[in-house]
Amino acid sequence: MQPPIWSRRAVVPAAVLLLAILSTPAFAQCGSASWYALTSKTASGERMNPAAMTAAHRTLPFGTKLRVVNKRNGRSVVVRINDRGPFIRGRILDLSRAAAAKLGFLNAGHTKVCLETR
Repeated sequence: MQPPIWSRRAVVPAAVLLLAILSTPAFAQCGSASWYALTSKTASGERMNPAAMTAAHRTLPFGTKLRVVNKRNGRSVVVRINDRGPFIRGRILDLSRAAAAKLGFLNAGHTKVCLETR
């Protein structure tokens, strides 16, 4: 005789699967990032603020919040996408000056990062 579908054996794997789905980021990417400190308008229409925790990405929707981790020192920061770019081959993200300072790569100008959003 088969156990009912709602038996403990059927529920535990489903709960594990649901937990795995909920804990994985919706978007993840690793690559090179740089910083910029203009004060002109961004692609979203707002004025670029070098002191804000913002970033530019080629495809993510404006307003998307990303957790950015500097792979060289482990520091992380949460930024909001408000601009398009970077327009340099091989780079995946342009960060505001403040975000770059928190990540610890102002002097270097660029670093390796990993991004994730939930």
